[in-house]
Amino acid sequence: MKKFTKWVGLLVLVCMLAACSQGAPESNGASGNTDDGPKKYAFVFKNTGNPYGEKMQEGFESAVKELGGEVILRSPDQPTAEGQIQIIEQLITQKVDVIAVAGNDPDALEPALKKARDQGIKVLSVDSAVNADSRDIHVNQANPERIGRVQIEAVSEMIGGEGQIAVLSATSQATNQNEWIEWMKKELEKEEYKNIELVKVAYGDDLRDKSVSETEALLKSYPDLKAIIAPTTVGIAAAGKVLTDKGLEGEVALTGLGLPSEMATYIESGVSPWMYLWNPIDVGKAAAYTAYELGEGNISGELEEKVDLRDLGEVEVVEDGEGAQIMLGDPFKFDKENIDEWKDVY
Repeated sequence: MKKFTKWVGLLVLVCMLAACSQGAPESNGASGNTDDGPKKYAFVFKNTGNPYGEKMQEGFESAVKELGGEVILRSPDQPTAEGQIQIIEQLITQKVDVIAVAGNDPDALEPALKKARDQGIKVLSVDSAVNADSRDIHVNQANPERIGRVQIEAVSEMIGGEGQIAVLSATSQATNQNEWIEWMKKELEKEEYKNIELVKVAYGDDLRDKSVSETEALLKSYPDLKAIIAPTTVGIAAAGKVLTDKGLEGEVALTGLGLPSEMATYIESGVSPWMYLWNPIDVGKAAAYTAYELGEGNISGELEEKVDLRDLGEVEVVEDGEGAQIMLGDPFKFDKENIDEWKDVY
């Protein structure tokens, strides 16, 4: 009887040891998602109802699915840091592997994004950067200096090198908008622009109604205004409608960054002689490919690393202030000559 009891005790001990070893799997330390299923890639845009953001997320989703990953697309109702923080906290709970975010504020998201990184989640910003301590890498849609300078070059040509101009931006905290505007101001320091006066930078918060009211306020406050630069797809479309409704074609020029599908009417009518953008679908794809390379451990965000963007080519990681980024090409010019072929694309 004692021998039987001894064997039963040994058998129980072996079973307990086996159960413990199976119940405590080792963490690989490289991912927020410890499941065996496909990796989870999340994209947090600035706000819902933004056609530019929707196209970017469309590109992100298609590329992630092509790579066999699971896609999560989220955006707050309003373009606020608080809304994005809530979403990021939820994504941490969901144990996603990578978070891509178009930041509504460069610094406010830092605690939430640091928390995500501490739990093994890779973080990249795209379109609008968060600070270097909050992410592994930034995906820049084009060279910020060229974006800013080319819009001043354009508006100067439109108004004959003299007159008052204004900028209709998105939010006052938008990293990309602020960087482009700084480059606009630097371009304006050149002698050739001495007769152009930047009278105001207004903020429509990437909301259609507010952008409309801000445009109307600019026209009322500055009756001699010659041009508006709106480096935001929501803002430029809103300004185009106001100028059209008020019959100001040829009196107040409009340029900036817009979606061809939304700006075709204003370009064809001459309200906006021309404007610029890149393909937001490609920007979304670039973010997805970069997210994949981060998630797989193929890159870490070190300078001079090469990032495979598939059909978009291979790019090098370069300096971005205290952090690192990859940059796509120069902004593309849309005018009466080419708007027809692009307006049905995006």
